[in-house]
Parts: sequence; C-alpha cells; structure tokens
Amino acid sequence: MSDQQKPAIHLSFSDKYTDTHSQEYFRKHNEKKLSDRMEHRMAARALALAGNPVSVLDLPCGTGRFWSMLAENPQRELLAADYSAAMLEVARKVRDPAVVRRFRLLQCSAFEITLPDNGVDCIFSIRLMHHIGESANRLAMLKEFRRVTRDTVVLSLWVDGNYKAWRRRRLEQKRLQQGEMSDNRFVVQRAQFERECRNAGFEIVGHIDFLPRLFMWRTYVLRKKAV
Repeated sequence: MSDQQKPAIHLSFSDKYTDTHSQEYFRKHNEKKLSDRMEHRMAARALALAGNPVSVLDLPCGTGRFWSMLAENPQRELLAADYSAAMLEVARKVRDPAVVRRFRLLQCSAFEITLPDNGVDCIFSIRLMHHIGESANRLAMLKEFRRVTRDTVVLSLWVDGNYKAWRRRRLEQKRLQQGEMSDNRFVVQRAQFERECRNAGFEIVGHIDFLPRLFMWRTYVLRKKAV
C-alpha cells in the first residue's frame, strides 16, 4: 500500500511490519506455546459466544496465527486481511497450504476495509485495538467494523481493573518522566470502551478475560444493533 493509498486515518505503528519484522513477529508468537494455546482457547470461546459464524474476516490476520482454528469448521467462509503485505506473504509461506487455500486474502486498513456493507457474518480482530490510543480512532474503527459485519465482532484489547494494568500505568508514568516515547500500546477503561461500542451501534454480548484480575487481555463479543 503506497503513501498515496494510505487511509484517511493512518497510525504510524502499522508501517513497522516490514518483511524482517513480520518474520520476527511469527517467530515470537510461535515460541510462546502456553500463552498461544490459552489465547486460542479464549478466541474459540468468543466465537462460540458469537454463535459460531459461518463467514469470518480475520483482521488483522498477521502471520495467520489463528487460521487453523478458524478453519476447523469446514463449512466456514474465510477471509483474512492485513495492512502489511509482508505479513500476508509470511502467512502464505509458514501456514499449512491446505489451510491457506481456504482464505481469501486482502491487503487493507481496518479503517477502510475493502469489502461491501454486511460483507461477512463476523469480524475477528485480535491484538489490534490495544494499539489505538485515541477514543475517536477507536470509534471510527468500530463504525467501519459495523458497516462490514452482518452480525458480530470478536475483538481483544487491554483493559483496566487488573494487576498488569496497574503495572502498566506505573511503567507509562516512568516513561513520561524520562521523556521516552510511547510504545503504541494502551490500556483502556472498560466503561469507556463499552460506551464507545454502544455509540458505534453495537450491543455487548459478553466478554472473556485471559486471566481475570491478573492480565489485561479481554476479548469482547459485540452484536450489530438494528438501525
């Protein structure tokens, strides 16, 4: 995606996923066996809560970390999208070819998804929203998700109200005092994010916490409200 094709909302962190960084991303998550299994279980539970949708868009798909799990349903229509062409290329190379063939791949921004209105039953968005620090940008992304989904959204982010969020807040205060740059990862107040979801036209079906009261990761299941 060239500079001329960048979406109206463009966040600088998304430009870091070069070929080298994408390969490092794959290796990093491939080595985290326990946490990866736990995150897969959390995602599978969220999809069940969403009604086991028959068509799913994995966005951002990264290097295809969840593709095998998403493809377990042989009847499911599968799409995967990422802003980074390098991520998509690494995914093609490292994942089971039989699984890769199940997916229609798209290169696009989560702010401007190259699908029509009501294009899929469910948008599956893991490890993206915690990079969005501004409420207005989260709301814009949620509204784009609402446009594209027919029914549900499954998404994860960092929320407050747990030990790791408290530790993160102390780290951010230290960075600010030392004049260091943010690492483009943000903890969001649960009440604020849930308000943003409602303002974007969703109702909250439920949520699943990675480890309650300890870790920041929470996966929400949202349902599109009728106009």
